[in-house]
Amino acid sequence: MVPLTGTEQHRWWKEAIIYQIYPSTFKDTNGDGWGDVKGITSKLDYLRELGIDIVWVSPIYKSPQADMGYDIADYKVIDPIYGSLEDVDHLIAELKKRDMKLMMDLVVNHTSEMHAWFLSSRSSKSSPKRSWYIWKTPRRSSTGEPLPPNNWAQILGEANSAWTYDAATDEYYLSLFTPNQPDLNWENPDVRAAVYDVMNFWLARGACGYRMDVINMISKDQRFPDAAEVLGPGHDYHPGGAYFVNGPRMHEFLQEMHREVLSKYDAITVGEMPGVSDIDEVLRSVGAGAGELNMIFIFDIVDIDNEPGKVRFTLHPWDVHDLRRIVRKWQRAMIDRDGWNSVFVENHDNPRSVSRYCDDSDRWRVKGAKLLALMQTTLAGTLFVYQGEELGMRNVPQSWDIETEYKDIEAVNFWAKSKRLYGGGKDPAKMALAREILEKKARDHSRTPMQWTAGPNAGFCEEGIAPWMRVNDDWREVNAEKQLAEGKEGEEMSVWRFWQRGLDSRKQHKDVFVYGNFETVGDDRDEVFAYLRSGERGGRWLVVLNFSGKVVGWDVPVGMEVETWVAGSWDNAGVEKKGEGRIELREWEGILGKCKD
Repeated sequence: MVPLTGTEQHRWWKEAIIYQIYPSTFKDTNGDGWGDVKGITSKLDYLRELGIDIVWVSPIYKSPQADMGYDIADYKVIDPIYGSLEDVDHLIAELKKRDMKLMMDLVVNHTSEMHAWFLSSRSSKSSPKRSWYIWKTPRRSSTGEPLPPNNWAQILGEANSAWTYDAATDEYYLSLFTPNQPDLNWENPDVRAAVYDVMNFWLARGACGYRMDVINMISKDQRFPDAAEVLGPGHDYHPGGAYFVNGPRMHEFLQEMHREVLSKYDAITVGEMPGVSDIDEVLRSVGAGAGELNMIFIFDIVDIDNEPGKVRFTLHPWDVHDLRRIVRKWQRAMIDRDGWNSVFVENHDNPRSVSRYCDDSDRWRVKGAKLLALMQTTLAGTLFVYQGEELGMRNVPQSWDIETEYKDIEAVNFWAKSKRLYGGGKDPAKMALAREILEKKARDHSRTPMQWTAGPNAGFCEEGIAPWMRVNDDWREVNAEKQLAEGKEGEEMSVWRFWQRGLDSRKQHKDVFVYGNFETVGDDRDEVFAYLRSGERGGRWLVVLNFSGKVVGWDVPVGMEVETWVAGSWDNAGVEKKGEGRIELREWEGILGKCKD
């Protein structure tokens, strides 16, 4: 099949650069140590200068904040901790002045237990909204004690059941993530109609579209069978994803959503779909004629260090061969079969990418962050940048105390489970492993306050105000103010300036980097990840990436001779390398070259 690179493919949302804001740690303007909507508005010029087109804001709706806003109590009200609807209207207006847009976070697999829908649902078995959620009668122990309807584990704490008991009505409700987040019953058409009403509310108000939280979990196998006991002995509950990830009616529901809401707007949609890696299944959602979503977040790269088939809090070795295999799989799948990719390696649910995929030491952090930027800005798909990624922000130091500094519910539950099972001298090795897992993979790493300046609290909030989460210890050296001032003639380009240039190059050469063809270069056994991007009008561009902390040699293939090396993670203006034959790549070096015609 001839790669689809023509102008008939071009859509605004394919070319847009999207910047994810985690609002609680972006910028505080009212002195409470918590980020707010006005803080986002105050930094729009910064984002515009970087090259951002769309601002995606993680949930700012009314919420008890059990899971940092992903437990929503009212979809049409802004939580006072963030501001007001008027503040969001002003944000949308200011974005429009800069030719930018706002993307909202749609969280409709579940609500908060404090949502009016659920308060009504749990009030009695005869409530009109009882069937808006998933209620089941208990199993019973030999002594008559209530037990969960099946053995599914809670996603943010696999030691616990995914079911929560309600003593008042003597039934369990499904709460896959936490007891504070009861799952909506998408089998009920009234629930779906209510969701579509929420979607219309924000699209009519000026939002350009949605990132859809765990949207592939909305359809459950109505038998609710027990899950396979994959976690082994000592575990009462096990992952039940086989019965709710891309469930039996998911595509039907997404097609209805598109038909009833999305088809009436020129909206952008990206679905969060963990646990799905089958090309055919993904294309059922994002294929050009699917009538479901524009794209999804494919988790293969951010799952690269998980034990296969196990939960996220595991460790598994990986190398550049795994990365090459994953990138090639999805780049080729979307080109060959007319789908669309999202491009990302970092978000609010994952650790900092420079710490995860490179070496975040003072010596190599800048080089590694630029290497990742070079890769992402040259891959096909819609590009997502997470707040602080453009600075090369890294994981928190290992010296931080897990008990007092880690705030995320997933980390808190995991640490509590580990202490209960292995603490007190029962299994020091497993306790050490639990600590290592959190130090490498906790979501807290990506949720520290944005580092704006070298001043107090990194400029996130005023001096004398205690931010709700501690600022990373390196803020005096790693901050936006410093990086915007760097890169003058004779100086090394900062990570921020490197991202800015990469985003600008991506837009200038969109025929190649957004819409163009992709093919890996070299042998699969190479220690280097290299690929060729090409477009109908933009020529051929060679990307060569050394994902290692050692110097390696690599041979430029015959027929791909480079006319000019235009960017490199080690250099400010250019790359001093031969255009053909054997070249040497330094530690964590990535280079981009324009090939001869």
